[in-house]
Amino acid sequence: METIKAVFKNKSLMKKILFTLAVFLVYRAATYITMPLINPAQITQFFEGQGGFLGIMDAFTGSALSNYSIIALGIGPYITASIVIQLLQMDIVPILKEWSQEGDTGKQKINQVTRYLALSLAFIQALGMTYGFALTNDAIFDIGVEPTFLTYTYLALIMTAGTAFLLWLADQITLKGIGNGTSMIIVAGIIAGLPGMFTSLTNEYVIDGSGFGSYAIFATVVLMFILILVGVTYMQSANRKIPIQYSNRPSSAKFKGKSGSNIPLKINSAGVIPVIFAVTILSVPQTMLNFIPQLSNSTLGLWLNEMFNYQRPLGYVVYASLILVFTFFYSFVQINPDKISNNLQKQNAFIPGVRPGVETENYISKLLFRITIIGALYLLVVASIPIFTAIIFGLPAYIQVGGTSLLIVVGVAIETTKQIKTDVQGKSYSGFIR
Repeated sequence: METIKAVFKNKSLMKKILFTLAVFLVYRAATYITMPLINPAQITQFFEGQGGFLGIMDAFTGSALSNYSIIALGIGPYITASIVIQLLQMDIVPILKEWSQEGDTGKQKINQVTRYLALSLAFIQALGMTYGFALTNDAIFDIGVEPTFLTYTYLALIMTAGTAFLLWLADQITLKGIGNGTSMIIVAGIIAGLPGMFTSLTNEYVIDGSGFGSYAIFATVVLMFILILVGVTYMQSANRKIPIQYSNRPSSAKFKGKSGSNIPLKINSAGVIPVIFAVTILSVPQTMLNFIPQLSNSTLGLWLNEMFNYQRPLGYVVYASLILVFTFFYSFVQINPDKISNNLQKQNAFIPGVRPGVETENYISKLLFRITIIGALYLLVVASIPIFTAIIFGLPAYIQVGGTSLLIVVGVAIETTKQIKTDVQGKSYSGFIR
């Protein structure tokens, strides 16, 4: 409560919060501006009861995709481009690695390349998605003439411009708002869908319910949502601290304990990226099956559905394996033991009981591997909860208990809270002069 009171007293911070809320209103209004030449009712009907990758995309965009608005793609292409560029910096493209080591100038170059790649991906994705919807139901077009390649190109350019507009809004939040603009835009889309989800849940199981069984399902789902929210909040904040000492500091008591220096390793250092990777890989064949009905009933279609649908036993095994593999891979991409070891040596620091150099690198690698096992299992559990709750309780596709959305919202909420506390309390440098 003291922090909340301090926020209202801080005029500069209140301006940032109000500016961010104003951007959210603009973003929300844009989700209702539908694409030209399109009959959005046909696409909305296609999304009714739709789960899987398309359902996740629709949740991330605040129903902009099911409305087929000008920002239907959200900033998903930018997230994909960021991941690709980050992976290419690992000695795959030398110039990108050089830029990553050039400080702010290099970051600006990488950011520019990332945006160009994001807009290219947005155009390709918009072109393919519009054509896919046309294959599913040619009634989506409301233009009175047969659609041509120029029609598809025109629509793809508009949707790409919508993604560029969202990136600009995200930049405004970063510069003039409370920061972390791209993540805040994603969270705004996810939170915008929560009231509708709980309203539909209430209508189906309470207002239109058929007795005690419906009420019990409603209470169980709400309770599970709260428990998962608390658990995810705890796990997202959990970390393993590696104590370090400096050779040029005295080893007296005041440099030890809670006030001592340490390297915090997050239990879930990979974040939500492994789940997004896994869903993206599974989405390619599933999207083909959704957009090409003729393929669904063929032998190939049945095999693809069994292999890449995580609601099927074999598909779930593939899904779980991808999450585990990507968690380990991305954790070691995010945290480089060799780099940490070198930085400690440069700062005349060491881990007590561990020799500097190779032994320090091996120690950090082993520790990171052990905590990543916990992080990978945690991600798998959170990503699996919506699948099993839907099967056990027979929940409709629009009800997501846990899952990727909750991971993103909690992660961004924790970082935003820390940022607000920092702005309110200011930075204290007393530890450096004592």
